[in-house]
Amino acid sequence: MVVVDSFSTDDTVAIAKAQGAVVLQNKFINYAKQFQWALDNAEIRGTWVMRLDADELIEADLRVELEQQLPKLPEEVVGINLKRKHIFMDRWVRHGGRYPLVLLRIWRHGHGRIEDRWMDEHMVVWGGRTITMKGGFADHNLNDITFFTTKHNAYATREAIDVLIQRHNLAPRDEALNTKSASAQAALKRLLKESVYNKMPFTLSALMYFLWRYIFQLGFLDGRSGLVYHFLQGYWYRFLVGAKLMELEKAISNHPNLDEIQATLLRLTGHDIKKTQK
Repeated sequence: MVVVDSFSTDDTVAIAKAQGAVVLQNKFINYAKQFQWALDNAEIRGTWVMRLDADELIEADLRVELEQQLPKLPEEVVGINLKRKHIFMDRWVRHGGRYPLVLLRIWRHGHGRIEDRWMDEHMVVWGGRTITMKGGFADHNLNDITFFTTKHNAYATREAIDVLIQRHNLAPRDEALNTKSASAQAALKRLLKESVYNKMPFTLSALMYFLWRYIFQLGFLDGRSGLVYHFLQGYWYRFLVGAKLMELEKAISNHPNLDEIQATLLRLTGHDIKKTQK
């Protein structure tokens, strides 16, 4: 067991060490930086590595599939995509384009890394091909609406920063995601988002996206809890990203150089994009 701690001030380190874990510490910049630092510095002995968030579950059928198939995979297979489903208010969100979300989450050690981005970072692989497994893989939101909206409020800030970086070339961009390095679905969604969606006025794009999900992708079939999910995640969140982006664009508009822009973003968001250049 290896725990990467971002110099926490509670009892995390003491508890981890008491349970026999090796504790490594690294100052937190963003999720992608911390995850990659762990991959680079932890002593990973296994052939395969899995990225699994705290609210994600491996269901029984996927566990069996992994146990049976991993030892048999040829060396040319370096990545495994999983089909993620969302459980919200204890109900599976089956429609609105939310299932399956095909994500690369397992890779051969030494053949994968995480994208260097502020938001929506994917795993990418090299040196071989990927396959997709069929078993159950669930993102199960066990917390209340307040937790959900608070989390997405923080996500919106990070995503607005990512769009600003893209628009104004404020920091190096990681462009490794493609149909060979990850899932084709993820690569296509990224292409549409950055080449079409992000170039539209957010007052229009957020509404169009929600209507597309809720009506044309049959999100209305997910019931009342589905309406809450699709509205919050498919409209409110997208609108919030756009509003924050508008606010940040205005704040940096009168700053002539990169250092002043970076300082302004640090003051307004608490995120230091200068550190991502290192």
